[in-house]
Amino acid sequence: MPRPLHALPKAHLHLHFTGSMRHATLIELAREQGLHLPDALEQDWPPKLRATDERGWFRFQRLYDIARSVLTRPEYVYRLLRETAEDEAAAGSRWLEIQVDPSGYAQRFGGLTATLELFLDAVEQASRHAGIGMAVIVAANRTRHPLDANTLARLAIQYTGKGVVGFGLSNDERRGEARDFERAFRIAKRGGLLAVPHGGELLGPRSVAQCVDDLGADRVGHGVRAAEDDRLMHRLADRQVCCEICPTSNVGLGVVERAADVPLRRLFDAGVPIALGADDPLLFGTRLLRQYELARDVYGFSDAEVAELARQSVRSSTAPESVRKELLKGADDWLTRSLE
Repeated sequence: MPRPLHALPKAHLHLHFTGSMRHATLIELAREQGLHLPDALEQDWPPKLRATDERGWFRFQRLYDIARSVLTRPEYVYRLLRETAEDEAAAGSRWLEIQVDPSGYAQRFGGLTATLELFLDAVEQASRHAGIGMAVIVAANRTRHPLDANTLARLAIQYTGKGVVGFGLSNDERRGEARDFERAFRIAKRGGLLAVPHGGELLGPRSVAQCVDDLGADRVGHGVRAAEDDRLMHRLADRQVCCEICPTSNVGLGVVERAADVPLRRLFDAGVPIALGADDPLLFGTRLLRQYELARDVYGFSDAEVAELARQSVRSSTAPESVRKELLKGADDWLTRSLE
């Protein structure tokens, strides 16, 4: 009998706020408010997506915006994060860094500062409720002007040590090069935040290299296309820059055709630190545990290697040292536990 993966302590470092919503919650909130959902978010869920062309990304973003539209009241924010924390705990995730762009909600919740404070309070309550550690990554939108990112970075550093641990950059990397946001990341890093931009998902290794060279990335969201460049993989391994690999998302957006095509094994064997992530369960239909199941069942990882994936997620996190030690010991204990 294989070791239960939900019992393996792990950290989850790549999860977006809106995309973490339970599908049942989306349906319930939409009906409660009389909002119409497209078939792709109801009977045809999870939607069939392919974002390797601009039309496909537009459709993905449209569905995302529709999902965001149901979160009209603060109590819905609290509910979403409480349920997300429960789902994380069930998967064995003991530390979650959830990513949010406050500007997507600022108009309905009283501005950027009020919105971020709402999220931080909801995260704190959800953390206590589920008994897991949680923190926030403030993410800029690369399809907007870099000056907007500068504003978000200045806001984020005001909450360093108060729940915000990192600064990210998301959305379609084909519409905004990483280097255009260098100033925002300089502000964030000087303020003590981790740099965690997306790169190497829809674009190739050059996008990952820009994240590392121009933004000083401590981790790269996705980064999976780094496997196409041996020298870049070795640089990531030497610098211990973690790649937040999201296999189900890669398939869902058409980055690869099948889960087996995600080069997780290649990156792992090259020594690149990896943190498995679910990205947007609301749109891809699976959560964190499924990514670990793929590691075992599709990529052929032994239990010792699966435990090392969990350790790498913990080491690459911003969890306090006491939490890290506890989770690393938990991974060791999981591995040595009898299978009887």
